[in-house]
Amino acid sequence: MESVRHAMLRDVAKSLWLLGFMVVLLCGIYPAVLWAVGQTVFPFQSNGSLLRGPDGKPVGSLLIAQPFTRDEYFQPRPSAASYNGSASASSTLAPSNYLLRDRVARALGPVVKYKSGPKQGQLVGPDVERWFQADRYAGAPHIVAQWAGAHPGLARSWVTAEPVREQFVNEWAKRHPDVVARWVKENPGASPSAPDVAGVFFATFAKENPGQFPSAVTRQTADGRSTTTIERVREGTDIQSIFFDMWRHEHADADLEALPGDLVTASGSGLDPHITLQNAEYQLDRVASKWAENTKRDPARVRAEVQDLVRSMASAPLGGLVGEPLINVLGVNLELRVRYGAPAPDTGS
Repeated sequence: MESVRHAMLRDVAKSLWLLGFMVVLLCGIYPAVLWAVGQTVFPFQSNGSLLRGPDGKPVGSLLIAQPFTRDEYFQPRPSAASYNGSASASSTLAPSNYLLRDRVARALGPVVKYKSGPKQGQLVGPDVERWFQADRYAGAPHIVAQWAGAHPGLARSWVTAEPVREQFVNEWAKRHPDVVARWVKENPGASPSAPDVAGVFFATFAKENPGQFPSAVTRQTADGRSTTTIERVREGTDIQSIFFDMWRHEHADADLEALPGDLVTASGSGLDPHITLQNAEYQLDRVASKWAENTKRDPARVRAEVQDLVRSMASAPLGGLVGEPLINVLGVNLELRVRYGAPAPDTGS
């Protein structure tokens, strides 16, 4: 028995020694070696590939996309994850899903151009606005009401997207108690919350404001603060993007330019930090003209500068051996800011 106990203690001691050794090796020495090599040989990559602004503060990583909405900057691919690293995923929407069609249409509306005809090279957006202001679709009036009726999920999403929109609908409900009461009667047991009454809100809004749409507009106050309110608009990016798909149905024969696929489709992760050079050059006119306006310089000269910058920062994967040239959106936008300075604050939207 004594020999058996001795053998067991010896085996336990060896196991504990091996456990301790592996803990020290794998939880201490190995990470320390990797850290030392990373900090010595690859310090930029091992610290997250962070880029810093002119003030020296980190502004983002070259590895993760982030949203840019101002006209001065190139915009990344659409993101099904809202550029949230913790929610990285694709949308998994099928081509038959209207949510995918709507997302693509909204990206197309403000940027697509005519490919041929008397308006060749001109933006479609102004024509979408004029068509919208006429307020007739499929031979019937009230485009906004038809949009909300055909796509109640989109109407509901519009209400819930921003608190200011929900507040606007709630204020409308207070001014239209008879309409809300009729809705409650037709929907027994339902709560007349702002998202739930989105359909009847848009139907009423369309009748009272033909050729207009409630849009969130941000303005700068005298004390430098930004305030966002809902205003009735007849033109702008909201009109061009939301109603482009309906306009396209009525203008199916319009010959429009083809767009780079990554301009309107999300990546599998929703966080792809790159866009193709073709995508960047499609956005070039918007970006360059805005910087020319901000700096009060010759638009043609600024366009040439921005184009040279984009092309100089483009590179294909594996040293150019595969794929097409890509640019890192954060990298090029940061370089634009360094070159031309910080844009002035928005005074409207």
